[in-house]
Amino acid sequence: MAMSTEGNYGQHATINVTPLIDVLLVLLIIFMVIVPTKSTGLNALVPLPPDSAVDPPTPRNDLVVSIGADGVIRLNQEVVALNDLGKRLRSIFFVATNHVLFLKGAKELEFYRVAEVIDIAKGAGLDRIALMTD
Repeated sequence: MAMSTEGNYGQHATINVTPLIDVLLVLLIIFMVIVPTKSTGLNALVPLPPDSAVDPPTPRNDLVVSIGADGVIRLNQEVVALNDLGKRLRSIFFVATNHVLFLKGAKELEFYRVAEVIDIAKGAGLDRIALMTD
């Protein structure tokens, strides 16, 4: 800011802003150090220790359908033909509808063989099918 006086004698009154900038920078650094940073992360559920008074859950009777490299379909180690698999699954899951069907296929299989079993299980009314890996 320049301020001119009555005469044009070559003297100008100006404000020296260098000390003001120094004070501003010092205050800025102080506030940056003092202000706590809020740490953000992902929400996670921490498992609680088991309550000794609660009875352990009953074991589930989930089924495992495995397809071997030779194309043999097993329903909990019992050999089942592909045509009979839908009937067996309907009869098993008619009684208990809350179970999960686990499907395990050999590495050498083409995926369409696994997709056929998934399609049969969906046709039998199952909506919870889990794929197992080695």
